[in-house]
Amino acid sequence: MMNSVAHALKIPEQNGPLILSYMDRNGKIAIEQVAAGFGMSKGQLAQTAGLARETLYRSERSATVKTQGRLREMLEIISRVTDWAGGKEQAMAWYRAQPLPAFGGRTAEALVKDGKAAAVRDYLDHMAVGGFA
Repeated sequence: MMNSVAHALKIPEQNGPLILSYMDRNGKIAIEQVAAGFGMSKGQLAQTAGLARETLYRSERSATVKTQGRLREMLEIISRVTDWAGGKEQAMAWYRAQPLPAFGGRTAEALVKDGKAAAVRDYLDHMAVGGFA
């Protein structure tokens, strides 16, 4: 199984399509599409991304650099695990609930909320080359 996980995580072009599928013509993450794509309300999506609930209900706040960056980080991480998780819904479940031993059992969701998306990406890179959790 580790080889299939490593193989899936190693393919960089897997990052693009999921993120691109949720972008509007201006290159912004389309909140409604992301929420619908994962079967969530905007409030649930905001919570998952570590944003205030109201943020995604107000267009001026949902377009800010911070909001867009947090959603982009979340989608990049989910994109990286989609293939080996078995689909985007399973990847979202992993993101929200799977304890990561290298981070004291914290989830990817908790780490992204704390501004540590780069650490999660580094962890996934490490796992992709056959590292241990």
